[in-house]
Amino acid sequence: MAVLGIPILEDKYPVTMDMWPLQAKEFNRIYKFYEHLREGRFTTTRCRTCGHVAYPPRVICPECYSEDLEWIDLPKRGKVLNFTEEVRGVPLGFESPLIHAWIDLGEGSPIKRILSRIINCPVGKLQEGSEVQLVVFEVPSHPIEVKKDTKWVERVFFAFEPVEK
Repeated sequence: MAVLGIPILEDKYPVTMDMWPLQAKEFNRIYKFYEHLREGRFTTTRCRTCGHVAYPPRVICPECYSEDLEWIDLPKRGKVLNFTEEVRGVPLGFESPLIHAWIDLGEGSPIKRILSRIINCPVGKLQEGSEVQLVVFEVPSHPIEVKKDTKWVERVFFAFEPVEK
């Protein structure tokens, strides 16, 4: 069972190598970001006090230090500004090619550019100007202790992939 970017060794998930955040509200104050991903929404936070939009989402405004933040939607499509393709020497837990790209989310977006992984793309296919779209994928669930009970937290993460034309 291969999961994007997750090492599976003999059908056992090595928790010590986990690269994905805990997404339970008991452990993560931006858990709503992951809830929104599950709904197919790509979101971040905007300060209601000064209007600053921060990405990644924050719990405190980095401009005015207000905690009065709201969730806003970001575009789920963008264009590749530039990118890197790592074919050899890919870190443990990732498959080759490991592609990262600066993505322009467009003029109407409160966040102009983000850096993200590109998946489902063979070496040499991506180009500057390629259109990409948000992809949400599951990552292995994780046990957490909550008030002496163990619960399994279902998790998701995101990347972008080329838009098929």
